[in-house]
Amino acid sequence: MREPNRLLAFRIADELVLDVYHFTQTFPKDEIYGLTSQIRRAIISVPSNIVEGCSRISQKEYCRFLEIAYGSLRESHYQCNLAVRLEYKSETEFNILDSKFIEAEKILGSLVVKMKI
Repeated sequence: MREPNRLLAFRIADELVLDVYHFTQTFPKDEIYGLTSQIRRAIISVPSNIVEGCSRISQKEYCRFLEIAYGSLRESHYQCNLAVRLEYKSETEFNILDSKFIEAEKILGSLVVKMKI
């Protein structure tokens, strides 16, 4: 079995969950069951899918869960950007988060490619 805490991709994704939760705290109350909930579900699924993948025996299943995690990461990145366009957050607030998303996407994306070789 693989240990998720040993993966940089997991540690960064885990940290990003906290950042995104803080980012969404001040969204309008009428978004609590809309965009706020959707972003939070997407971002929490990133480290969750990495953990679940680490518990799988086969390399193929492990890789599949990493791919799902990567998709959720890209989804939540888009949704945070959308929040800026909806004027729920400032461009400055997003830029800090954006650089963390880009780093996480590079690391997790590289891991997915490496596992597929």
